[in-house]
Amino acid sequence: MSRLAGKTALVTGGAQGQGAAEARAFAREGARVVIADVNSELGLATAAEIGEDVRYTYLDVSDTDSWKQVVAEIDDDYGSLDVLVNNAARYWTRPILEESDDALDAIIGVNLKGAFLGIRAVAPLMIASGGGSIINVSSTAGVAGHAGHAAYGMTKWGIRGLTRVAAAELSPSRIRVNCLVPGAVTGPMLGVNIPDSEQRDPDRWTGLPLRRPGEPEEIAEGAVFLASDESSYITGTDLVLDGGATGTG
Repeated sequence: MSRLAGKTALVTGGAQGQGAAEARAFAREGARVVIADVNSELGLATAAEIGEDVRYTYLDVSDTDSWKQVVAEIDDDYGSLDVLVNNAARYWTRPILEESDDALDAIIGVNLKGAFLGIRAVAPLMIASGGGSIINVSSTAGVAGHAGHAAYGMTKWGIRGLTRVAAAELSPSRIRVNCLVPGAVTGPMLGVNIPDSEQRDPDRWTGLPLRRPGEPEEIAEGAVFLASDESSYITGTDLVLDGGATGTG
């Protein structure tokens, strides 16, 4: 398959889980993929497992200089950048009255500031490349209010707003900006609250119309669509992949 043939894609938080699934899907569709993550061991292993057109680079998404270095590497190696997936995120649940300032700064730094810095860092290279697609990753915690998700949910609401502003500003430069909105997805983040062995237990999902969590590969297919020319007339909007949670709740 070749929906992304000739494109260069950067996936943050691509060492594992949903990000790794996106990297695999992009590579399968013909893209050159750069996996960016703070976990070098996992990132190198994932890149090696996927194949020769995939490489790993270290990136701290909360740091401007780290972004500058990665974008410079991509420019030197490929001469263009067509797709950015702002996937990197931190997640925990904690009541508002128990949240510390340091923890709040940390989750904002990765989830929201990281996405902003990413857009700002890659836009000049994308403009020079003739345009591109930026895919931010929010969550159903950024659509509805969930107790215990104040810090995380705040960042995911913010990402949806950032998506719309960036789409308005960058559309004259032929850069589309959209937002994936996954619900519960099997993997490390869901494992914060649900053991791996129980994540697919249908009894846990009786309140969800599709009666199961999503799989990383299903979310990755949404990313492929938004990265490809199939979505050429779509910008500034959400693609919700949540098993019906927000549509029927």
